[in-house]
Amino acid sequence: MAEERALEQKLVKAVKAKGGLALKFVSPNYAGVPDRLILIAYGHIGFVEVKALNQKPRKLQEARIRKLRQMGFKVFVLDKESQIGGILNDIQSA
Repeated sequence: MAEERALEQKLVKAVKAKGGLALKFVSPNYAGVPDRLILIAYGHIGFVEVKALNQKPRKLQEARIRKLRQMGFKVFVLDKESQIGGILNDIQSA
């Protein structure tokens, strides 16, 4: 859990460095949503589920990720610090 929290904070810092927001996404009536809602200038949006190294989303999380992707949103599973730059670039490229 500490590893996941540290990775999530690195994501937040990287988003802030781009002038964006990395909002903690908590939905008490709709469990399994990704951890962070990433908002970057000019309407760029993405969702990020943060996991410890080599961990996979739970079945409910996978279902939520699929649904969001079907709706046209960019959704990422982050488990390595080296992925952060690519994820943010991908969100900005939409």
